[in-house]
Amino acid sequence: MKAMVCRAWGPIDSLEMAELPEPVAGAGELVIEVEATAANYADAIMVAGNYQTKPPFPFSPGLETAGTVAEIGPGVTRFSPGDRVMAILANGGMAERALATEAECFPIPDDMDFVEAGAFPVSYLSSDVAIRWQGRLAEGESMLVLGAAGGVGITACEIGKAMGARVLAGASTAEKLAAAADHGADDLINYAEENLKERVMALTDGRGVDVVFDPVGGELFDPALSCLAWGGRILLVGFVGGIPKIPANRLLVKHRSAMGSALRYFRWYAPEKLEKSAAELMHWYGEGKLKPLVSETYPLEECAAAIRRLTERQALGKVVVTVKS
Repeated sequence: MKAMVCRAWGPIDSLEMAELPEPVAGAGELVIEVEATAANYADAIMVAGNYQTKPPFPFSPGLETAGTVAEIGPGVTRFSPGDRVMAILANGGMAERALATEAECFPIPDDMDFVEAGAFPVSYLSSDVAIRWQGRLAEGESMLVLGAAGGVGITACEIGKAMGARVLAGASTAEKLAAAADHGADDLINYAEENLKERVMALTDGRGVDVVFDPVGGELFDPALSCLAWGGRILLVGFVGGIPKIPANRLLVKHRSAMGSALRYFRWYAPEKLEKSAAELMHWYGEGKLKPLVSETYPLEECAAAIRRLTERQALGKVVVTVKS
């Protein structure tokens, strides 16, 4: 099969189109005929050799995918060949066929196309498990979303709104803020032009927000932490702006919490919570509350360019690589 292949740790431009053996479904596994796979910032980290897991060479990046079940392994009961599925992957989505475990596959709703489905699992599930299970966002509370026009930022805005919260969206351009507004944000903050803390405190009458959803880190972390109300929770879901240091005394004085959330660990340690999140997300999609934003698509041979759009923080929502099998 054709695949974009990583043969050694390095920049994403080192990826090359090549032939790899087709995957074979083992116990509890599915082989998916790939139609669409979203690019993720983590793809670049994995290719560079800095991801939490390091696949053996050669491998194809791609942490999520959508397509049609081509083969099922022993013990698979929820899916059959020909079913349309979306999946979370260890890697391998940037190829004509991908291997997934049954527990990390989800049926594609009838009214969702493959491009939307390819962009759905990682961003929506990452945001939902963070907000629902870690942040414990409640109806009537407020949530500040940083990087609000990015892949997880857009989904966080939608999920916060669906949960009945007031959503404050922070981004660096008017275009990005307009996208956040289209996806549920109630208040908009351009932190390239405005003081983040001052603006949040003004919007909340000096109280601050109950939850901060932070996929950025870097220099935004400190003012975001200062935006938390008493008992507030800051969710650390990514560090595209750099990894911050957390001053413990500032957590203590206002009973604040700083919590990390990574989808991969919910897959391993709390699959029942992941299943509940997936069910709620599909319900909201059916109600029209979730509208996946795919701003750009690329063919398989240009997947490095797709990933680069994310590392350069130029994309709105998700960037999807389409595959013609």
